[in-house]
Amino acid sequence: MIDKLQNIFKIPELRRRVLFTLSILVIYRLGSHIPSPGVNSAALEFFFQQNAGTLFGLYDMFAGGNLSKATIFALGIMPYISASIIFQLLTSVVPFFEKLQKEGEEGRKKITQYTRYATVVLASVQAFGIAIFLESIQAQAAAEIGGLATNSGLGFRLLTVLTLVAGTIFVMWLGEQITERGIGNGISLIIFIGIVAQYPSDFLKTIQVVRAGTLSPFLLAFVLVLMIGVIAGVILITQGQRRIPVQYAKRIVGRKVYGGQSTHIPLRVNTSGVIPIIFAQSLLMLPSTVATMFGGQGAFFDAVNAIFSPTGVFYNVLYAAIIIFFAYFYTAIIFNPADLADNMRKYGGFIPGIRPGKRTSEYIDRILTRVTLPGAVFLAAIAILPMFLIAQFNVPFFFGGTGLLIVVGVALDTLQQIESHLLMRHYDGFMKKGRMRGRRG
Repeated sequence: MIDKLQNIFKIPELRRRVLFTLSILVIYRLGSHIPSPGVNSAALEFFFQQNAGTLFGLYDMFAGGNLSKATIFALGIMPYISASIIFQLLTSVVPFFEKLQKEGEEGRKKITQYTRYATVVLASVQAFGIAIFLESIQAQAAAEIGGLATNSGLGFRLLTVLTLVAGTIFVMWLGEQITERGIGNGISLIIFIGIVAQYPSDFLKTIQVVRAGTLSPFLLAFVLVLMIGVIAGVILITQGQRRIPVQYAKRIVGRKVYGGQSTHIPLRVNTSGVIPIIFAQSLLMLPSTVATMFGGQGAFFDAVNAIFSPTGVFYNVLYAAIIIFFAYFYTAIIFNPADLADNMRKYGGFIPGIRPGKRTSEYIDRILTRVTLPGAVFLAAIAILPMFLIAQFNVPFFFGGTGLLIVVGVALDTLQQIESHLLMRHYDGFMKKGRMRGRRG
């Protein structure tokens, strides 16, 4: 492995890309320690500790912990992600954006530009909402550790909006710089480094719990073995795909012969990625978040918090069902078998034994439905795993769910890009054999 890492720095272009990426990530982490003016960060962190199971905790995870610390990157990259998901859905239902998507590189550039504008709008709305919210819960937090907003009023709201929106735009720019001049997907890497940055504190908490005798060393060893197995399963599901063979007929144009080659359609086991878990978490955390925002006082709010408690059986069963539903729903939106069958027929492609056109579309849809099921069930199991570990084994850290899928997925994608650079220059990659090597080779 040391030799493989040394090969990275033997290639000047790859070395520059890796060092540039690391430099950008360092800048992002430095900005994560610059506080936003006018906010009592100690009171805000206390508030997030009290409301870890709500949408605030989910948003804070994607922001790399910046929201709970009230830094200039408090909104993180989430407005950009939200805007990207919105436009991805619009390309499937709005003809104008669908036409842009089919125009190639120029169309994608226009969609990217619209996404940036939407990011600024979403960030402005969210920042203003955060400013209003900080002022509204000032009285609640005052009894504990002091108000969240040190100076309420119009000036505080405008300053908060300006600071947080500027921070989001800067983070978005950092991500785009990594994508263009670095290695890997910049937006994903920023989320990745924000999640990974919390691992050292989780490690220290685990050591303290073991020393205190709350968690036995044997149980910790069992949990570590389970974690390794789960990570291996995530890699398997992330890389897993069903390949449908496709044959292209020979065509003679002038003196040249086109087509005649065999290829395949890769249907991924987890086509929807981490989106179903995000949608399901947002939907199920909404009731408890609303109860928290309205004070959580009274029998009704107590009942809502009890029903939608992450440790409850009803919550986890409903959570798994919604994840499976969204896995199929999102896959159906982003993958259209009819369009794929039409494109194959235009270029003379067909699946052996299946008629082109409608029969091909039905065949692909049937295979996709079957392939999606194990991926959806696995997503549901990964999402429920953290609650199971905390409830059954008293594990002092959060393992599984959205964070694990993002970390593993981004690590695999970045590793594949590094692998391709090494193999293009005739260096041995990280993988001596296996699917990752086979694709790039």
